[in-house]
Amino acid sequence: MAKPISNFRRAPDVRFFEAQCPVHGTIDGAEVEQFDGSYLVRTCRRCQWEAMNTADTRSEAHTQALARREATALNDLLIGSGITPRFADCTLDNFTTGAVLEKVRALSTCQSYVEQFEENYRAGRSLILSGNVGTGKTHLASGMVQHVIRKFSAAALIVSAAEIIRIAKGAMVRGAEYTERDVINELAGLDLLVIDEIGAQKGSEYELGLLHEVIDRRYQLVLPTVVVSNLPANALGQFIGDRALDRLRQNGGQAVGFSWSSMRSTT
Repeated sequence: MAKPISNFRRAPDVRFFEAQCPVHGTIDGAEVEQFDGSYLVRTCRRCQWEAMNTADTRSEAHTQALARREATALNDLLIGSGITPRFADCTLDNFTTGAVLEKVRALSTCQSYVEQFEENYRAGRSLILSGNVGTGKTHLASGMVQHVIRKFSAAALIVSAAEIIRIAKGAMVRGAEYTERDVINELAGLDLLVIDEIGAQKGSEYELGLLHEVIDRRYQLVLPTVVVSNLPANALGQFIGDRALDRLRQNGGQAVGFSWSSMRSTT
């Protein structure tokens, strides 16, 4: 039975229509969903192929074809990143700190983490963002995912703990086209995984074991993981296991506290 391409990373929506190409006549046209919510008409596939493969590599046509290919790859990574429309405009640059020193420190830590992502990636260095509700943790986490995608073309995903659990449990349904192992392997293969809302789930033995295995697998592969929670960092062990919590802190992994009041009433 064929397996789904991804349990977490969706592809852009594509709308097909009949179109006219001045070179190739009637073609199957398409407009492709963009990360900002708009749709972009796709260039004639044959024109794109010819510009990439038969045009002079010094020509404007070849240069434009390369740019289109790179833009398509970037858009695919962003669409598949798990960043929801609510957080699509959230970047590290537009996170407001005011004069609150703790906010400044939190932003600085997140900025440093992604600016030094090549080093953190090689070291498998992780990060914990934890604290009060509504303090901008998901904003910063989404901004970090965007940054590593745009700067490093990283395969990065932000996903809630509840979604991981829901998809893993789906593997138990009769006729499922994937296994729990497929779920863990996919999450373990990402350049950066951000697990949001840890602690919002029930905290059952199965859930703890699953999240622990995801984090541990990435630890064994020396891959970085960012976890986000409304709980204090030292309380995360009851939802991911004490060993997983310890491994997130190894090799220089930091825990950033978000202790200020909710920002939602003022933004």
